[in-house]
Amino acid sequence: MNGRWRRPLLLLAGAAVVLWLVWDLGATSVWEAFHTLGWRLAVLVLAPFSLAVVLDSLGWRILLAGPGAPFLVLVGARLAGEAVNLATPTASVGGEPLKAYLVREHVPLDEGLASIIVDKTTVVMGQALFLAVGLLIALALEPPRALLFAMTGLLAAEIVGVGGFALAQVAGVLGGGGGWLLDRLGLGGIERHREMLTRIDHGLGRLYRERRAEIAGSATLHALAWAVGGLEIYVILHLLGRPVTLGAALTLEAFGTAVKFATFMIPGSLGALEGGNAAIFAAFGLGGALGLVATLVRRLREATWVLIGMAALSAFKARPAARVSRERPSS
Repeated sequence: MNGRWRRPLLLLAGAAVVLWLVWDLGATSVWEAFHTLGWRLAVLVLAPFSLAVVLDSLGWRILLAGPGAPFLVLVGARLAGEAVNLATPTASVGGEPLKAYLVREHVPLDEGLASIIVDKTTVVMGQALFLAVGLLIALALEPPRALLFAMTGLLAAEIVGVGGFALAQVAGVLGGGGGWLLDRLGLGGIERHREMLTRIDHGLGRLYRERRAEIAGSATLHALAWAVGGLEIYVILHLLGRPVTLGAALTLEAFGTAVKFATFMIPGSLGALEGGNAAIFAAFGLGGALGLVATLVRRLREATWVLIGMAALSAFKARPAARVSRERPSS
């Protein structure tokens, strides 16, 4: 399949799956659930996730050396980058360099890019940690064994994947592989780009050698940010009159994040996440329709925060011209 058409076709397929799920599980049930939530939807799309934004931004902040950027600037850059990841065809990575670029007045660009790469790694580490906790809680809830085996397999895949990614960073692959990639793309100023990649390699090495406690702290903060999704589910189900324990809500969210990990190549995991959550909720005796409703509420939250992120990006662009980024000399 031509790469240019892959994402639009996957989006169309995902949207078709969502529509089929709404029809199959009952459009009336879905509508009644949203009607029951009413004005409280506005609170749901803003309040819990605000805490996740703070935790994720702190997870990035502690990886930066020195004073770094003001915290609100980091929050704005993170929101802008995540909005680009969700709203553009960049397979959830195009917004990452944007984050470093937006804070270049406060953090040297090479250091910012190195911190973003490690932060992306600790996000997945936090996701794996959260899934491990969810699996431990699930043992007491006794869901179907097939579901437990599937989630254990996905946890193993996450651990192997993030471990390999971290080892590649420690090995310093950007200066060689990254330069080769730039050559193949035919970009100008190759030597300058290669020097930048080498500086990023050195920055990655320093982070993994000298700031292991900060890396562990970043992964923990991101795990807590993932857990905020469990709080969302807890509140949604209570408002819909189907209360569950906080442990069960955390497990439902942890298993949902595993579905997102397994389907990361599908834009926004559209369709796959709706179907996966419907199956997971059904496995816990809550019914597939409730899983679909919870996921659709989260989609509304995603769309709201994309708009907030785009507003943050517009605010960055409206500022006076940025000063030239400070870069460390090559070593």
